Amino acid sequence: MTQARKDKSLSRTEFADLLGTSSAIVGRYERDEMTPSIEVAAKIAKELDVSLDYLAGNSPMAIKDTKMVSRLEGIAAMPEAARDQVLHVIDALIFKAKFDGHVA
Repeated sequence: MTQARKDKSLSRTEFADLLGTSSAIVGRYERDEMTPSIEVAAKIAKELDVSLDYLAGNSPMAIKDTKMVSRLEGIAAMPEAARDQVLHVIDALIFKAKFDGHVA
């Protein structure tokens, strides 16, 4: 949660104001000294543009691009043959970007 808050350039106080709580409480959440209710966790996730899974540590990365998530969901819903074609094109583009030095 701390890194996601910092990624949004929010101080602990600013983030606490968005949540309607104190910076001390946010600090306790960030240090795992206190667990927010599911309602508060949902609000935290919404404000930070991350999933509840990410907040719970069940997802290694936060997907902040909602258009990307929508596209991935669309690909997942495709018939297998079409999905394989799309993924093949994506793999080729990623390979090219790595080869060109645009992706680590």
